[in-house]
Amino acid sequence: MNILIASSHPERILPIVNGADTVVFVIESRINEKYLADNNIEMIISYGYRHIIKKSIIEYVKGNIINLHISYLPWNRGADPNLWSFLENSPKGVTIHYIDEGIDTGDIITQKKIDFSSSCNTLKKTYNMLHDEMISLFNSVWLDIKAGNNARVVQKHGGSFHKLLDKEKYSYLLADKSWDTDISTLKGKAVAHKTRE
Repeated sequence: MNILIASSHPERILPIVNGADTVVFVIESRINEKYLADNNIEMIISYGYRHIIKKSIIEYVKGNIINLHISYLPWNRGADPNLWSFLENSPKGVTIHYIDEGIDTGDIITQKKIDFSSSCNTLKKTYNMLHDEMISLFNSVWLDIKAGNNARVVQKHGGSFHKLLDKEKYSYLLADKSWDTDISTLKGKAVAHKTRE
């Protein structure tokens, strides 16, 4: 099977995907149909990929595209899911799902809710823990996904969606420490802000 990993940091999933019966390609730039055809790509795995995957690409691989997303969908679709899970006090976790024409709206393969311990007290620590949990979850289901034996559950309605620019009104909370910001200073700030509006 020829698999394309669309990612800016593929090194953690490469050892899981690599196998005797797979040929793995990696791309960080935009995917086009010619690239897929030239390399006979049958499946795409998106992990931290920064581009929206077009309908024509989804159709080319017959919907065989999965995404590894560090949120507990349907909450925090789109950009900065870890940050928003604290700003809005929404569920935290990781989700592996199919990609459809929406942003993080495809059918769910598996997901895991995460409760952070008191030692995970900064954005950086929680972000790193989410990625560790994602790799562990992906490792546990990869062979089923590859064989087409995985679960497929339609996402629930509701949840939340955020664009990259949405966080600008909360940038003052990150101004001093950035990724080392204590999550206690973020908790519920967007909820409180919405209440005042």
